[in-house]
Amino acid sequence: MDEPRWLDRDEARAWRGYVAMSEMLEARLSQDLRKVGLSTADYTVLVLLSEAPGHRLGLSELGTEAQWSKSRVSHQIRRMQERGLVVRADDPDDPRRAHAVLTDAGAESLRAAAPVHVNGVRRYLLDHLTPQQQANMADIALSVLPHLSPAPLPPELRA
Repeated sequence: MDEPRWLDRDEARAWRGYVAMSEMLEARLSQDLRKVGLSTADYTVLVLLSEAPGHRLGLSELGTEAQWSKSRVSHQIRRMQERGLVVRADDPDDPRRAHAVLTDAGAESLRAAAPVHVNGVRRYLLDHLTPQQQANMADIALSVLPHLSPAPLPPELRA
């Protein structure tokens, strides 16, 4: 095994700052979503389905977009289906595959949650950054994400 390249002071400061910010930001956004009855995972699924053609996605595509395992997608869709936010439907072209489909109740939950979420993103993060810092964050994500996953970049990061 290679000898570790220990972090210098500036690298450690950057890393620890990122970790603290990321964890606190996720906790705050999650807390806001819970107030409107959704988890972060619920919100992710609802957003992805709302943006998909026909408000439906194959479970494997949903997993790729959300960066989740097959098992996690299956459990999440089951929980959301029990609450009427989505339905599971057979793929008309391939009966071995299933789709998640956004329901009217799911769309309504998303309409209620989206303003809460975007206000939190602004209040906790974006309002504290200059436009240049926001551009730098996007550049950093574009530099790092391809090294973390073979999956394509999320649509909002693609040029």
